[in-house]
Amino acid sequence: MSIFDLTGRVAIITGGNGGIGLGIAQALVSSGCNVSIWGRNAEKNKAAAETMKAGPGKVDARVCDVTDAASVKEAMKATLDTFGRVDGCFANAGIGGGGRRAFIDRTEEEWRKMFATNLDGVFHVFQAAARHMTERAEAGDKFGRLVATSSLASIFGTARNEHYAGTKAALNALCRALAVELARYGVTSNAILPGWIKSDMTAGLMGNDKFVANVMPRIPVRRFGEPSDFGGIAVYLMSKASSYHTADCFVIDGGYTAY
Repeated sequence: MSIFDLTGRVAIITGGNGGIGLGIAQALVSSGCNVSIWGRNAEKNKAAAETMKAGPGKVDARVCDVTDAASVKEAMKATLDTFGRVDGCFANAGIGGGGRRAFIDRTEEEWRKMFATNLDGVFHVFQAAARHMTERAEAGDKFGRLVATSSLASIFGTARNEHYAGTKAALNALCRALAVELARYGVTSNAILPGWIKSDMTAGLMGNDKFVANVMPRIPVRRFGEPSDFGGIAVYLMSKASSYHTADCFVIDGGYTAY
């Protein structure tokens, strides 16, 4: 068997019905992994699942709001009822900050909404997944993968987007802490930091000629990222090949941060 063969493994991808999450889900299914897509939009979930019906991995879709702990608990139970186990959890669901309002004009409502989705949502999902993984490890089956979608905003100064940057920087710290705490259970924890990626969230920016003219020259590979660019790292992290690789922040940005 290939070291990257994921046959029999099960992964949850929150926000897996589009963008980076869908790119991750498609790659995992193609490698034999069974996948449970969690998203708030049932129709979008269904459409995403249709793109992967040829397998070889199986696909399940669940309506879930990660800001609601009860919704996460219900989705986890349903996923376990369907597949019997969860080996990996990709906490990808999140919202963008837009970068249009100055920090001194930021409302507390906007601040709280951002943290409720991008940080509290990951807390809910990771806690549910880690509980299952540690219980399974104590029964003699040590294996688990926790992966959070962070952002370059966590390492750059992002004006007018401090609330977004704050949530993503917190995810980096969370992943490192969990890597230390859960290592004894065979669970690794890592963060992925995407650069400028084509998605519904960034469609407005990608269609702005001024933005493209300013940003593209700073990307050495001279293109924006695609959701499929995250398939390889997802398969690697779910596989046995990454068993000794934990507490890392993977920058996938076409060289943007290096130039």
